[in-house]
Amino acid sequence: MATPQVPLADLPFDAASTAEEVVKGIDLTDRTAVVTGGHSGIGLETTRVLSLAGAEVVVPVRSPERAAAALRGIPRVRIEPLDLVDPASVDAFAEAFLRLGRPLHILVNSAGIMGVPLSRDARGHELHFATNHLGHYRLTARLWPALVRAEGARVVALSAAAHRYSPVDFADPHFERRVYHPMLGYGQSKTANILFARRLDELGADAGVRAFSVHPGSILGTNLSGYATPEALRGMGLVDDEGNPVIDPYTGKKNVHQGASTTVWCAVSPRLDGMGGVYCLDNNIASVTAPADHDPGQHGTRPVPPSGVSPHAVDPEAAVRLWHLSRDLTGADLAR
Repeated sequence: MATPQVPLADLPFDAASTAEEVVKGIDLTDRTAVVTGGHSGIGLETTRVLSLAGAEVVVPVRSPERAAAALRGIPRVRIEPLDLVDPASVDAFAEAFLRLGRPLHILVNSAGIMGVPLSRDARGHELHFATNHLGHYRLTARLWPALVRAEGARVVALSAAAHRYSPVDFADPHFERRVYHPMLGYGQSKTANILFARRLDELGADAGVRAFSVHPGSILGTNLSGYATPEALRGMGLVDDEGNPVIDPYTGKKNVHQGASTTVWCAVSPRLDGMGGVYCLDNNIASVTAPADHDPGQHGTRPVPPSGVSPHAVDPEAAVRLWHLSRDLTGADLAR
């Protein structure tokens, strides 16, 4: 049975909690995690904290040399090459992992892009959708035997409050006919992350694989903000007039330590045992809110409410439809 999208009561953590606080007392010795994007921003903090708890963390990246510099000094970390928009690269990474014969206890799909001009991968898929969703869909499907082998695995998909900007447009997911806006592309991919986790949990629960989606908050200092102008950052309330980051976790503006906390909470918290398929933020399950205005505003500067999840992102029929679309576009599905 699907976990209801209803906040839990009496939790010890909130929006201001850090990832290190969330993992305190959790022993991940002899556990293996894969964290895409685990060498920068909140992905780096996720890697550091999972390692701190004793896990071996595999960080797949496009640039191993750059990742090695960022991850220096963190124990039990292994760097492997991976390009999410290259199916052959995804398959090679997964095949190498499976050859080890080890279980995969935690998969964090953290890598992503945001706000890029209209671009396409080699197959013609819009780049936000290809990177943020399809690449992670394929990776999860290819790693499925290792997740099942764990006999109690968790998959965490990094989404965002920007999912409120756009449902998945099944008639034109790659913007071949409709007008493109960078934040519509990003928002659609973030909705896809939520729907993916919901459907994956439905398919994987009997095998002990539970899935969650997460809004980490709005965090500066990550690769995602590279396309945002100073004017846009001010318009979103992320920096003040002097250009300094605004840290106010209770309105969704967090540092990386706070931003990684809900990801880690979903990956390790005993309070989520037997649960899955839900969208989480601020170290809790989020509630469903009223449908949002899908217009991202001029230059994508309209602030997005950090609380709640839009109905279009938790629609079970849309989740099934997205799974079928993803299977058809990638040729990948869970190994049975």
